[in-house]
Amino acid sequence: MGTSGSGKTSLLSLLAGLDLPTEGEIWINGSEITQLNEEQRANLRLNHVGFVFQGFQLLANLTALENVMLPSELRGDKDAEDRALKLLDRVELSNRVHHQPNQLSGGEQQMLAIGRALMTNPKLLILDEATEGLAPLIRDEIWRVLESLKEQGQSILLIDKNLEQLMRLVDQHFLMERGRIVWEGTSKELRQKPELIRRYLGI
Repeated sequence: MGTSGSGKTSLLSLLAGLDLPTEGEIWINGSEITQLNEEQRANLRLNHVGFVFQGFQLLANLTALENVMLPSELRGDKDAEDRALKLLDRVELSNRVHHQPNQLSGGEQQMLAIGRALMTNPKLLILDEATEGLAPLIRDEIWRVLESLKEQGQSILLIDKNLEQLMRLVDQHFLMERGRIVWEGTSKELRQKPELIRRYLGI
C-alpha cells in the first residue's frame, strides 16, 4: 500500500519479472530471476506467477474461453478447455464463455483476467489495483472471489485502495514511500496505527 507514485506497481512488475532491477536479486521458486533472459522469465511467469493488470490485457479477437485457455495452450496442456470452463464458472462467467472482451462489462473483463491468471495454478497471484474504477457491486464480487481463493490456499499479492477490504483479506501489509518499504505489519497492527492509515490514504 502507499500513495500514488510510491513505487507499488514498479515493485509488482519487478517481482513478476516484467522489469529488471538496477541492482539486487529477486528469487521466485528457487530461481534468481535477474539472471534469466526474457524468454526464461516468461516461462517462469507462465508456470509460477499469475499477473492481473490494471488494464486487463485481454486479447480482443479471442472469446472469454479462448482468453482463459491461452496460458495452458502455450504450455501444451491437454485439458485446457475443461480447466478453462471450470475457472470461468469459478469467477462467475459461465454464461459469457463465447463472448469477446468488448461484449463484457469492465467488471466481467477483470473477472476474466483473474480466471486467465489462475489457469496454470500459479504459486503466486499478483493483482495491480484489480478493482480500480469499477462499480461497488462489481468490486464486492471480485473481493468475494479473492476471499474464496485465499480460503483455498492461494497466495495473493495485491495493491488496492479499499483499505477495509484489505484489512479483512490480507495477512501482511507493506507501506511504501518513495520506492521503499517503510513499514510492514499485520491488519491488527495497522488498525492500531491511525497515522499509518493517514499516510496510506495520503491525508
